[in-house]
Amino acid sequence: MSASKTGFDFAFEWRITLFTVLMVPLMISLGFWQLQRAAEKAHLVTVFEERQRQDPAPLPALWDKPAESLAYVPVRVSGRFLSEQYFLLDNQVQDGRVGYQVLGILQLADAAGSVLVNRGWIAGDPGRRVLPEVPAVTGAVNITGHVYVAPGAPYLLAEQQLDEGWPKQIQAVQMDKLVPAVEGLLGGRVFPYPVRMDAGQWGALSVDWQIVNMSAQRHQGYAVQWFTMAAILLVFYLLRSSNLWQLITGAGRTGK
Repeated sequence: MSASKTGFDFAFEWRITLFTVLMVPLMISLGFWQLQRAAEKAHLVTVFEERQRQDPAPLPALWDKPAESLAYVPVRVSGRFLSEQYFLLDNQVQDGRVGYQVLGILQLADAAGSVLVNRGWIAGDPGRRVLPEVPAVTGAVNITGHVYVAPGAPYLLAEQQLDEGWPKQIQAVQMDKLVPAVEGLLGGRVFPYPVRMDAGQWGALSVDWQIVNMSAQRHQGYAVQWFTMAAILLVFYLLRSSNLWQLITGAGRTGK
């Protein structure tokens, strides 16, 4: 008797076909999106490292520069902090503890305007009943830091409204909201971006700036997961809808 031969047989089932046709492209697109995010995060880290090697520039020299040239630029700032007027950026976690980032208002020397200086993190009341006691910075200061330009608009559930009085709690650093409050307090120009203070400076709190909230390597890992799931679904679809598995496992066998 000669060996029996069985050909490839495909049984079309519309529901599993529709599911596969929808999900496989979606998973692949999510994988490529994660790779794009990985490239963006790697670029941010590269820009930060390159610009941190520059000497600090005096802030007034940067006033009218475009945003893309200001991100992470080291700066040198001189002036006096307002002791009672500052912003508290809510819901900031450090080492598993919830607190605030303190954005002080610094009047620049020589009447050159003012700038928001992020002094770092301070622990908050776990019961959220009272605001933290923020140490005041008295006298003239000369500090270094870097300009922070947010990479995108913050996500907010509702439009942010500033309360009356000081300090003011905020949910996000929206400069279009904060600058008018500072202008109403001091007048004059306000630098359009906050400065993040370097650790060890006079007036710095707990400083641990995260350049990216998720590393490029983690985004790449998520991309691999999406691509893998797409491949598994496609293989499952082929095995479920055809006799491919029988052909593979029965390869080389002879009939009688």
